[in-house]
Amino acid sequence: MTGNHPIHTGMQRYVINAPEPWGLPLEEKLLPEYLRDLGYINRAVGKWHLGFFKKEYTPLYRGFHSHFGYWLGHKDYYSHLAGEGGYQGYDFRRNMESTWTVFGDYTTDLFTEEAEEIILSHDTDFPLFLYIAHLATHAPLQAPYKVVKSFTHIEDKKRRIFAGMVTKMDESVGRVVAALDRKGILNNSIIVFTSDNGGATHGYDGNVASNWPLRGGKDTLWEGGVRVPAVIWSPLLAKAPAIHEGLMSVMDWLPTLITAVNGTFINKCCVDGYNQWEAINQEKRPPYHHLLHNIDSRRYAMRNGHWKIISGTSYNERFDGWYGKLSSDQQYDMYAIVNSQVTDAVKHTTRPLPDKNHIIGTRNYALTRCAGTDKTSPPCRLKISPCLFNITADPCEQNNLADQHPQILKKLLKLLHLYHPVEPRNKGPDAASRPVYWNYTWTHWKDYPPPRLLDSNYEYIDYTLN
Repeated sequence: MTGNHPIHTGMQRYVINAPEPWGLPLEEKLLPEYLRDLGYINRAVGKWHLGFFKKEYTPLYRGFHSHFGYWLGHKDYYSHLAGEGGYQGYDFRRNMESTWTVFGDYTTDLFTEEAEEIILSHDTDFPLFLYIAHLATHAPLQAPYKVVKSFTHIEDKKRRIFAGMVTKMDESVGRVVAALDRKGILNNSIIVFTSDNGGATHGYDGNVASNWPLRGGKDTLWEGGVRVPAVIWSPLLAKAPAIHEGLMSVMDWLPTLITAVNGTFINKCCVDGYNQWEAINQEKRPPYHHLLHNIDSRRYAMRNGHWKIISGTSYNERFDGWYGKLSSDQQYDMYAIVNSQVTDAVKHTTRPLPDKNHIIGTRNYALTRCAGTDKTSPPCRLKISPCLFNITADPCEQNNLADQHPQILKKLLKLLHLYHPVEPRNKGPDAASRPVYWNYTWTHWKDYPPPRLLDSNYEYIDYTLN
């Protein structure tokens, strides 16, 4: 949203828990604010999670013309109750007001229907920015019974439900693209599908995602936590379907998309991200080969060319392994791809779906292939010392080369010292946030007179503890 690294916004330590009075700094200019300056109508559907303790931190005050969704980091898919800090409250809104009429309706469907309505009713005299942040596939594991039932061949019950959640999100993508086609604006659209972190695996968040064969997962600095797939589709792209192999960070989306729609990005001085439009669109050299994943008092990780340094563990090494291995006999359903809503919609554009052989070849090329374990390499124990990996040759982080390449390790440690993070903005809980004081909803409580607290023994569960 900002184009800046979390170490420069104070968001690097941990996410915003519901009872905490803080958010993304108001001095940060967000993507929808840049687009508003260019005449865009900006619509947000889904998750916010950038702060809500005061209304200035919520979507309508950060560049969006409307918002339909929730303010916290997660919630129940049907009841829309969100529990954090030991308390539960309702969290579903249209703009600033709680909307109770959706109680019992499946969240993914609600977001899909809202997105369709936004597209089909949009005034095409103005350009549209539609930001859809799905709850899926975040925990809790919930999906319509009818959909889950179609996956009886999956033995693990949790994985069956997870498959149902993915199916509903996949259906959502198809319906949104089809709506763009019906509106007649698909041929002039840029569509980005991406994620903010690796899957929650090995029981993290009660989820059953898989990053196999990458190491680690959500809330770790292993590749399984920081390397995620992304897709960009547009008839405006000059290149044929291809895989972009350069480094790219979530910070880069802001300058990249502004350049794509405006021809240039004039605020280069004020953001950490780089414009990747030429690298994606014209096969030009990627703008950088160095990337700081994160750094704080507990852990850090950084890429420099082929090399990656990593130190500090998450949750006492509980998520430092390889998890979520799937059976090898699963077949890619090409029939479902060829007959999908997306395929049907894009065939009317200058960027139709590639042929079957191209799709299969692209998938095979993009597969992560592990280097295999070198028994001469010492084990990587992040609690003890930093580890060094050649990520190009060893994307699965199996072989710690810190002892073999001490000079490279020393060089990367020096580079780390060049970074000067601001203090994390995390704050402790405020008892006044409790939904019991606000009609059992999570709300922007700091804009109201403090409630008379029911008791002084406010118990807060700190999820940041390792």
